[in-house]
Amino acid sequence: MTDHLQKVAYRINGYRNKFNQMVDSWKIFLIINHMAEYKIELLNKVFHALADPTRREMVKQLAYENRTVTELASPFRISLAAASKHIKVLEEAGLLQRSVQGRTHICRLDPQSLAAANEWIRFYESFWSNQLAALERELDEAEPTELGMVKEEHND
Repeated sequence: MTDHLQKVAYRINGYRNKFNQMVDSWKIFLIINHMAEYKIELLNKVFHALADPTRREMVKQLAYENRTVTELASPFRISLAAASKHIKVLEEAGLLQRSVQGRTHICRLDPQSLAAANEWIRFYESFWSNQLAALERELDEAEPTELGMVKEEHND
């Protein structure tokens, strides 16, 4: 009877270890999945923010130096309230950080979100470059008649 209980306990421990491994695997999967979802959400915000020409110009200005909200608004025919709304979108996308010094709001570029967008773009740039290079090789190897191209003869 004791041998039987030991075997059952051994099997239960084996199942418990497998169960723990499965739970740990799921934890890792959920963490990675959450990170991917966070990154997708961040990219959506970045591309939404950069879709507007006014906000793109603001980012361009901030690439040179920190600016106040008034300085960011000055090249455009918009109110300070409208400029603040644009700045809020850029801030939510993580493209800029705002600090307050007295009554003045200073904005500075935060390149981390731009780096994430650049990484995404470079991945697809590489993908499409490889696809187009493969197409170019196929076209170079193909005979003109295979492509439906016929050489025209000129009668002078």
